[in-house]
Amino acid sequence: MRKSTRKLLNTTLAEIALIAITLVVSMPLFLAISISLQSPEEVFSYPPKIFPKGLYFKNYLDAFKLVPLTRLILNSLIMAGAITAGKLFTGILSGYAYANFRFRGKNVSFFALFATLFLPAETVMIVPLFLIMKKFGWVNTYWALTIPFMASATNTFLFRQHFLSIPKELEDAARIDGATPLQYLTRVLLPLSKAMIGGAAIINFVYAWNMYLWPLVVIMQDEMKTVQIGVKMLIDAESANNWGVIMAGTIVVLIPTVIMFLLLQNLFVKSLVRSGMKG
Repeated sequence: MRKSTRKLLNTTLAEIALIAITLVVSMPLFLAISISLQSPEEVFSYPPKIFPKGLYFKNYLDAFKLVPLTRLILNSLIMAGAITAGKLFTGILSGYAYANFRFRGKNVSFFALFATLFLPAETVMIVPLFLIMKKFGWVNTYWALTIPFMASATNTFLFRQHFLSIPKELEDAARIDGATPLQYLTRVLLPLSKAMIGGAAIINFVYAWNMYLWPLVVIMQDEMKTVQIGVKMLIDAESANNWGVIMAGTIVVLIPTVIMFLLLQNLFVKSLVRSGMKG
């Protein structure tokens, strides 16, 4: 078999495998969308219908009537946006410090910080965090939802590794031109790190958007709850177990993360490609 033919065959088989995996992974989402557009009779019909007969949008209206999804989405947007911005800010600054500065205890502090990656922070720290929030009077506030998660060892590690991969000659040239460390960061490193920042933004936003345990513990008022708790509220409110309404609410909750990914997908893919090339 010729080399070109073998390469074409391998490429074809790889594409077929990727298409099959994509279909399998996408099937739950497709079924959720299909069920959200079915009437109660269709949802509970036997055999189950994969495709709805028509577009039954009443499920989406009922979802907003049963649960204040608009307010919950706003709460989650504020929480996820603040956490993402905070993690990027602290991650960039700390990663830059570990990559470009020399100070006493640098390696020890970095390894101590790295060790925290192995701790399930949201479960191990939930009790002391709640006590601190209660002491500050932040229970049932946006401060409690955002402040404890505005710093991340993961972001520090990722940005440190990224900044270490940038040639030191750029820093030397910036110093010769009279640039301060902060100017070097803002005018040189950040423009070169757009892909990394975009990828980290998507990961951090999705993580914050999907948080369930901490908002469940620290928020008691319905108007301050987040969308993930809202889905559970929707299940509890829909006493007839109308899965069309439940799936409609779930799809609405999913939309902001999809929009976030579509806006930053090019940067996200570039960050994966670059990290793969460096690895």
